[in-house]
Amino acid sequence: MANVGNQLPTQAVSKPAPGKHGNVLPLWGNEKTMNLNPMILTNVLSSPYFKVQLYELKTYHEVVDEIYFKVTHVEPWEKGSRKTAGQTGMCGGVRGVGTGGIVSTAFCLLYKLFTLKLTRKQLMGLITHTDSPYIRALGFMYIRYTQPPTDLIEWYDGFLDDEEMPNVQQVNWILYLSTVGLCV
Repeated sequence: MANVGNQLPTQAVSKPAPGKHGNVLPLWGNEKTMNLNPMILTNVLSSPYFKVQLYELKTYHEVVDEIYFKVTHVEPWEKGSRKTAGQTGMCGGVRGVGTGGIVSTAFCLLYKLFTLKLTRKQLMGLITHTDSPYIRALGFMYIRYTQPPTDLIEWYDGFLDDEEMPNVQQVNWILYLSTVGLCV
């Protein structure tokens, strides 16, 4: 991102191949961090799970299988792993602020998908997958973190009333969409 004087920072967008959409996805934002919260990214990159087990996975299909067998929630931190006692105000354990914990399997796998540089076809395969709502959820999270904001409604259209997503995650999904200006 560039920030010159009082100008607003600009986001890098890599353009897809010419044609209707092409199979190459554009990438919005930071090409190294995937626009993840710095604390989450640091914990992903230093996670033994990411550095050892996920390093061994080389293909899209291997990662999808890993999501199917290992992901049980899509929150950024493993339950009970964050120390928030004694924090008050904005650092009271909300929105990724404060101390980290053990980063979740889901976020490690999300970043692993990013390292594979998914194609449009692969991403469509994630969000339309029928074996697990978590595979689909990670596909939508990938879209949220990597795709241009102007393209989000095009991606999410037709999926907003997804009844397979767990209720808590549906609430979080609706709250997120309302924060980016998409009316549900």
